[in-house]
Amino acid sequence: MKYIIGLGNIGADYEQTRHNIGFMAVDAFAAANHATFSPSKQFALTAKVTIAGEAVMLVKPTTYMNDSGKAVRAILDYYGGTIDDDVMVLVDDMDLPFGKLRFRAKGSAGGHNGLKSIMAHTGSQAFLRLKFGLGHPEHDKQVVINYVLGKFTSAEQPEINQMLDRSVAAMTDWISGAAVTQLSNQYNG
Repeated sequence: MKYIIGLGNIGADYEQTRHNIGFMAVDAFAAANHATFSPSKQFALTAKVTIAGEAVMLVKPTTYMNDSGKAVRAILDYYGGTIDDDVMVLVDDMDLPFGKLRFRAKGSAGGHNGLKSIMAHTGSQAFLRLKFGLGHPEHDKQVVINYVLGKFTSAEQPEINQMLDRSVAAMTDWISGAAVTQLSNQYNG
């Protein structure tokens, strides 16, 4: 089984915020594949689909961003699979220009608390990430917090929609067996 794990925060206050782009992307993939999320005992909302003969679980942790690893660990322990081979994490990245996608096969958390939590709970940095560029407002901590927890503007929405559409195609290609180098060449930019 493959796992696509969107990172975000649960609750109406966080819907459509920049920090929840991982949730938005996994929701877009679920909608494109007519999948419906339900609560699971593994601290997440999950949905299952089959793509190109591959079983895929879509995951939205309900632990809030900073404890996402708790849900990832519980899902892998219960359903099987390894973080290194079977998981794609969808995550926001302020260091990427707004609207850009980037695949990374491994690496540090880069200051992202959701990634830090996954690394702490799984003991690995070698998992696939699909990063969504948010751009960086400035380096004042409060400005950054307000920015990532803020909603996308109406002017940003067309580019967000394009980024989400490209991410759905990228996830489908990954499930169908595309290598990370191929995905990077096609979708990074």
